[in-house]
Amino acid sequence: MAEPLPTAYLNGSFLPLREARISPLDRGFLFADGVYEVIPVFGGRPFRFGPHFARLARSLAEIRMREPHDLEGWRTICRELIAANGGGDQYLYVQVTRGAEYGRNHAPLPDLEPTVFAFAAPLPRADARQLATGAACITAADTRWARCDIKSIALLPNILLRQLAVDAGAGETILLRDGWLMEGSASSVHVVVDGEVLSPPNSTWILPGTTRSVVEELLLELGIPHRSTPVAEATLRAADEIWLGAATRDITAVTRLDGQPVGTGAPGPVWQRVHRGFRQLVTRVAGAPW
Repeated sequence: MAEPLPTAYLNGSFLPLREARISPLDRGFLFADGVYEVIPVFGGRPFRFGPHFARLARSLAEIRMREPHDLEGWRTICRELIAANGGGDQYLYVQVTRGAEYGRNHAPLPDLEPTVFAFAAPLPRADARQLATGAACITAADTRWARCDIKSIALLPNILLRQLAVDAGAGETILLRDGWLMEGSASSVHVVVDGEVLSPPNSTWILPGTTRSVVEELLLELGIPHRSTPVAEATLRAADEIWLGAATRDITAVTRLDGQPVGTGAPGPVWQRVHRGFRQLVTRVAGAPW
């Protein structure tokens, strides 16, 4: 993973990332009392800016925290942060915590000045070899909390599940709960069966993915059948194709699952069409006014 870009935003100021400081009494530090978003930027333009900040607003509402900026305020912060870090392709990490209070208070929830922090980093890019071979994944029981639809900064369960993939020499851990597919530790998951794309329905167990919504729009545009429906573990393991979707990883073909080939063991034809459509979409929006 490349080092972050040098300029960050913290509570109204742009400053060197290495100089950014918050109070040790910040509730994000003490309780993971906060939410976040990750926004890819292509050609200096945030991708799906509106949906990302709509999801941030929803996450804030779900944890009963007031939103520190309206959409235009977020737009100004993002525009200046992107420019300060040289524009082009990057991604933004935006985090809001409930703020700092003098002490450690479980309840009632205090009304504090939120801490708003953002930084930028180079956007990861899959090379031609990775696209040709696809990704290896493993499965594991979903041991996270019951409100996965909130994009919370309390990511330790996700991190531990992702480490299982690292330990196995794989790229992602696909999560199963009571015999049903949920999502990846840091991605949405789609499966292809007989030419039809199946995606687990959004619920409190699944984060409503912005890349997932792009995939669904592309499927409609390309005339590829799609259903949002529960996906059994047996269906996942017998799928012709499996894909991952994430803001910083585009749409990735999974070619091995728990050591076994997925389909032919190579990125499949439906993924080829959708990935090509995604890259064409990115080219259209890069650098466009926003």
